Amino acid sequence: MSAAKPEIPADILDKWQRVINLASTMADVPAGLIMKTNAPEHAVLLKSAGKDNPYAVDQTFELGPKLYCQSVITNDDELIVEDARCDPLWNDNVDLKHDMSFYMGYPLRWPDGALLGTLCVLDRSTNQQALNCRDLLLEFRGLIESDLALLSEVCRREQAELELRELMSGLEETVACRTEELERVNISLQVMVERMASSRSEFEADIVRQLNALVKPHVETLSAEGAVTPEYAVYLELLESSLSCISSQFAASSTLMFESLTPRETEIAQLILQGKSTKDIARVLFRETSTIDYHRTNIRRKLGLEKRKVSLQSHLKSLQE
Repeated sequence: MSAAKPEIPADILDKWQRVINLASTMADVPAGLIMKTNAPEHAVLLKSAGKDNPYAVDQTFELGPKLYCQSVITNDDELIVEDARCDPLWNDNVDLKHDMSFYMGYPLRWPDGALLGTLCVLDRSTNQQALNCRDLLLEFRGLIESDLALLSEVCRREQAELELRELMSGLEETVACRTEELERVNISLQVMVERMASSRSEFEADIVRQLNALVKPHVETLSAEGAVTPEYAVYLELLESSLSCISSQFAASSTLMFESLTPRETEIAQLILQGKSTKDIARVLFRETSTIDYHRTNIRRKLGLEKRKVSLQSHLKSLQE
């Protein structure tokens, strides 16, 4: 079943009226019609101007085998009857009541193939001029069907916009509810994150103290001359270097590098070190990107990068080396 079709606006009907008037004049016929089909009824939508046109707008016919347009609709093709009186198929058709024995008509369809109706010209005798205008009538049909395509597209877009507005309205309500819920959760997370950030430096400093108190003395003892055989001395040097590196990373990068930063700035700096972008950090911390940019500016200022064209991530990494 075809979807409901849009109403044809007045400006389009006015345009079609000019088309059917021109078609009748060019074909030299008394009657030019644009018919609209709503089975089983077939009605005059527009008629060419002129006192010799016997048809009236909104005049209705019942579709059937005695109607020229029925053949056009059934076969979905043009129909040309030069003289119905001499044609056994049409010598008793409905339009002979108006003495219309000549007929040339074409189907009019919406872009999805649904039927609008027909475009036709009629005369009281064989009309060679009308036959010569066959290509012109086909062009007029193309023009009308182009208007139908445009109307369909406008209708489709309006429907899509309506559905989008309804969807956005529903999404806004959902987002508002989720935002309120996330704000409550974020308050709890903030407390946890700030506690973790404040205790991290203490934890790392404690590790350094334990390494210095519990591990380094034994390493220094082993380093005493003659404590290990020469073939194992290189491993001892590697052990000393590794312990120094671990202590340096904890003490320098975590304590010295971040000592001037707030817990929130420390957290953001650590995420920057991991290669996170401003958008990534904003998503993780449930903050606006403008808030992250504000903290990044403060971090650069505290690290002496305020007027330097240096990557913040590269600078933080250099402080760890």
